[in-house]
Amino acid sequence: MVMGEMELTCEVLVIGNGPAGYAAAFRAADLGLDVTLVDPRSKPGGVCLFEGCIPSKTGLHLAELIVDARQAAAMGLHFAPPRLELAEVRSWKQQVIATMADGLLQLGARRGVQLITGRAQFENSTTVRLEHAEVRRVRFRHAVIATGSRPVAFPGTAFRPGSRIIDSSQALALADIPDSLLVIGGGYVGLELGSLYAAFGSRVEVVEVGDRLLAGVDRDLVEPLQRRLSGLFAAIHLNTRVLTLTEQDDGVKVRLQDADGGTKPLVVDRVLVAIGRQPNSGDLHLDKTAVQLGERGNIIVNGQQQTADPHIFAAGDVTGGIQLAHKATREGRVAAEVIAGQNSGFDVRAIPAVVYTDPQIAWCGLTEEQAGKEGLAIAVQKFPWRYSGRARTMAAADGFTKLIVNPGDGRILGVGIVGRNAESMIAEGTLAIEMGALAEDLALTLHPHPTLSETEAEAAEIFIGSPIHTLPTRRGDR
Repeated sequence: MVMGEMELTCEVLVIGNGPAGYAAAFRAADLGLDVTLVDPRSKPGGVCLFEGCIPSKTGLHLAELIVDARQAAAMGLHFAPPRLELAEVRSWKQQVIATMADGLLQLGARRGVQLITGRAQFENSTTVRLEHAEVRRVRFRHAVIATGSRPVAFPGTAFRPGSRIIDSSQALALADIPDSLLVIGGGYVGLELGSLYAAFGSRVEVVEVGDRLLAGVDRDLVEPLQRRLSGLFAAIHLNTRVLTLTEQDDGVKVRLQDADGGTKPLVVDRVLVAIGRQPNSGDLHLDKTAVQLGERGNIIVNGQQQTADPHIFAAGDVTGGIQLAHKATREGRVAAEVIAGQNSGFDVRAIPAVVYTDPQIAWCGLTEEQAGKEGLAIAVQKFPWRYSGRARTMAAADGFTKLIVNPGDGRILGVGIVGRNAESMIAEGTLAIEMGALAEDLALTLHPHPTLSETEAEAAEIFIGSPIHTLPTRRGDR
């Protein structure tokens, strides 16, 4: 770099330092390429680390401890009522974030990745101009766009500091615990943050325009969670629309409309809008490149993360589709490997997903609802956790483990789990699908007892007709 010209040349420029971006940068550096990473943040991690995945899990862990402390009384273990000190909670959250961000910073530095704090905009297919940075311009052979996504605002409103209408990032800042909170959206973000605030003492109501929570997740997996949330939340309004939001000095005035057209007024302290996210592609000046966008502003890529411009790749939320950090990380790796000349592609068979509520829901591969829509023949077997010794010891017997299997050859096509620690169990199901495993393979894999993981083997044993802890089904019933 010549400082007088304030210009830099590199082989790979990565724009965005979230999971997709730093994965692309680190992998490209490991493959011997000269890499520059640009982002408005001074440390890697992106929304996931600073405003999303990690902050939400620190809060949800505390919420889980509060709930566990209450439930422990039925087991003979009594605690004093929990006292929430928000300043200490925020300090703990920031300590977790800072430790992880510093670790990523060191990993990048040791790999020789040059990190520039600034905002990039394309001048053409091989050059970007930087704003708010010491370097004025970067020329590159290939670029990877990994600029992520941002929350969608409720029509007619905008997220702004100090507003009572907030997005997920503002909710995780934990400025205070409102007496009442309305969550717009019955997806995983709304339910996770609603659960957090309810455990912390807020009166939470959820509004969902559809007829169920967690649309797209099999109904049977959602039912145990919905029963639990019906007791945790003050109200769950299904088939209901929010017509207007009016912010006032002392709250937010809301007008709801039910399926019959009737309206209902509501006043709450805060409103959390969790109705989806949109790709951050609008400020990149992509019109100066050959990159093509989809209807929702997502960057269109192929299985090698290549855009329509041969110099430019994209990965993560900005490409649309399922917005999960682990998917973004894999896509970033793929982009780096293709740029380095390797035969790589995003060819996973199963993408695991987790809802970190209580109980948790996790699934991967084919779902029952998807199979029904596609007219696929499947066999479904469930192992209820009321027969699990480990679940009983944890007072978590309302969960179950479900296998979706090809009835012809016994191949595992999908796995669904609802219950405690589903987050850690779904990886075995994902591996089974990736390996093309049969239900018999899972059944014959020795699982430790007593654990929740053995419920996956138990469900497989039901399919092959050799269960121990449930009665065998007749062959015609499978």
